[in-house]
Amino acid sequence: MSESEVPISSVATITMGLSPKGETYNTIGEGGPLLNGPTEFGDFYPNCTLFTTDSKRECKKGDLIFCVRGSTTGRMNWADKRYSLGRGVCSIAGKTEMDTRFIKYCLDVKLDALLKNAGGGTFPNLRKDDIEGFQIPFPIYRQKIATILSAYDDLIENNNRRIKILEEMAQAIYKEWLVNFRFPGHEKIKMVKSELGMIPEGWAVKEMQEVADVIDCLHSKKPKEIENGNKFLLQLFNISEGGKLDLSKKYYIADEDYELWTRRIEASEGDCVVTNVGRIAAVAQIPQGIKAALGRNMTAVRANKKFITPPFLIQYLLSPHMESEVLKKTDRGTIMDSLNVKNIVKLSINIPTSEIMENFDNAVKPIRRRIELLVNQNMILRRTRDLLLPKLISGEVDVEKMDIQGMGA
Repeated sequence: MSESEVPISSVATITMGLSPKGETYNTIGEGGPLLNGPTEFGDFYPNCTLFTTDSKRECKKGDLIFCVRGSTTGRMNWADKRYSLGRGVCSIAGKTEMDTRFIKYCLDVKLDALLKNAGGGTFPNLRKDDIEGFQIPFPIYRQKIATILSAYDDLIENNNRRIKILEEMAQAIYKEWLVNFRFPGHEKIKMVKSELGMIPEGWAVKEMQEVADVIDCLHSKKPKEIENGNKFLLQLFNISEGGKLDLSKKYYIADEDYELWTRRIEASEGDCVVTNVGRIAAVAQIPQGIKAALGRNMTAVRANKKFITPPFLIQYLLSPHMESEVLKKTDRGTIMDSLNVKNIVKLSINIPTSEIMENFDNAVKPIRRRIELLVNQNMILRRTRDLLLPKLISGEVDVEKMDIQGMGA
């Protein structure tokens, strides 16, 4: 594949965002969904909660949404519908859907080079000219390349939908049994008063420190990135939505340094990790077969199995009750709010009887395990796609004679 590179402007339309006036914003769904930046970006599509009644510039379904301002410059999402574009984003639209996808894959490979054009120092931004003039390959067989790579993304997206359904199932069981108290046999149990309101007789209200080990872990030494490492340090970016641990990016720890990292805590299967700053109280559970040390601004919570089980712990930490408790116990700072260990240990929890706890564990544990397997499958798919990506874009892998029937081409 020897075709020369072309400027993006010759193969795509760039629409720079323009923010509507603030008085047109709302969160009740009036007008159209508004994106001012990547705050509401998801794995593939935005999770938009802001709307405007006076949209200035818009993208259409299938366009690539690209962040052009601030520390998140270069982040991308797909438009699953029409969005109003604020000044923090632009849209990129090729002449066909597969052309748009191919352009996205080129940007994945060449993003660092594009970001070098971003001025602004600590607050970088890309201008329309920067993007339009950026050179990318645009070979004859680009649609084949896009089809191959899209097959991986489609599988990942499908798994994400399945994960979301499973997460909703697990949280629905938690709500029905442990919030609404409609667990099997609830009709025979009378309700009694507690500090959290009426609860079933035989249940108890306890603080987190009574039913779990809560351990903060702050380290001053930076981790080493080593080849073939199998021990790693969790970072804030590893904490994904819905209690999932994203291990697609890892800081590995050299064997000779591992004792330092595990002196306080080694997070392992079933432990939950809670973030203390930034995305306060974002939660992930360590999956089966994984061990890791904690990075900065994280707290490990390990279930005391005499009282609670790991499936109960993660569902509590993901519950609306946890959210309301966190709001009460967050330390408000001038720069950044925080949730300290002294507040996590004080979180209040309704603890059911051992029989209900065991039944809940039996109902939810297979669901959480299925989520873990799908998350791991997605990591493998991403790793394979990312290995193929530069080879396909550069032409190192020749697709001219490759048969892609059945892959959506």
